[in-house]
Amino acid sequence: MAEQFGSVGEVVERLREVDYLSDESIAGVVYLADRLEKPVLVEGPAGVGKTELAKAIAASTGSRLIRLQCYEGLDESKALYEWNYKKQLLRIQADREHESDWTEVEADIFSEPFLLTRPLLEAIRAEDPVVLLIDEVDRVEVETEALLLEVLSDFQVSIPELGTIVGKQRPFVVLTSNNTRELSEALKRRCLYLHIDYPDVDRETEIVRVRVPEIDVELADQVARVVQSIRALELKKAPSISETIDWARTLLYLGKSEIDPETIGETLHVLLKYQADLAKARKEFAAEATAAR
Repeated sequence: MAEQFGSVGEVVERLREVDYLSDESIAGVVYLADRLEKPVLVEGPAGVGKTELAKAIAASTGSRLIRLQCYEGLDESKALYEWNYKKQLLRIQADREHESDWTEVEADIFSEPFLLTRPLLEAIRAEDPVVLLIDEVDRVEVETEALLLEVLSDFQVSIPELGTIVGKQRPFVVLTSNNTRELSEALKRRCLYLHIDYPDVDRETEIVRVRVPEIDVELADQVARVVQSIRALELKKAPSISETIDWARTLLYLGKSEIDPETIGETLHVLLKYQADLAKARKEFAAEATAAR
């Protein structure tokens, strides 16, 4: 992997050019990952911009983003490669009339035209600059995590029928985790660690202004402060940054220039997606409105 960034400051600037507001700690880890050619493990609550960071790195460096979305039950055939069994069967059936030697048929059906490349193998074989995003790695089983370890260690994979495929370059690798389970020490040891939390009021205000440029400063500040107060409640799912942005756009579409209790009540569903959370937030805002009278 060729070096993409010349300094921490350059990381901040180039990520900002693609509308990702990075602080020095985030930029520092990205810069070191670039120089050390090590994966970045990004942990933090859902919706704080972990996935967006990988997308922003790809956009800012002109790299192709390859995404492996992790889920329970993900195995080698979906992460790495598998053979196109239907196509192989058709090849075998078509060859029955010719009565070809089985060794010849076998060599044919286990060749490149019958190989289905999945994200990990695609990243290994890529010749152009690539950012490999392994999203929500904490959702996979330990066995699949071991597969990721093997690939991330050497960036090569052995396919019994084809031999060992060695990567021509090392992609920039970002693994994200919502910390739903503890990852292995072996995986963490191979990565640089980055924790991203919800931004403070000033940074979230700035994010809103960047992503919703038509909003004025005062309304953006009000949006950020209300969202911060909602996150302070004990909720099943706190509003994400993307939901903050959606709420800001909603207010503009409704022609709102300021936020009042009635507006919050009418649009709270944009921020919260569980009935219990909506009820708790409405009760809290109603109590604040009563106390302010």
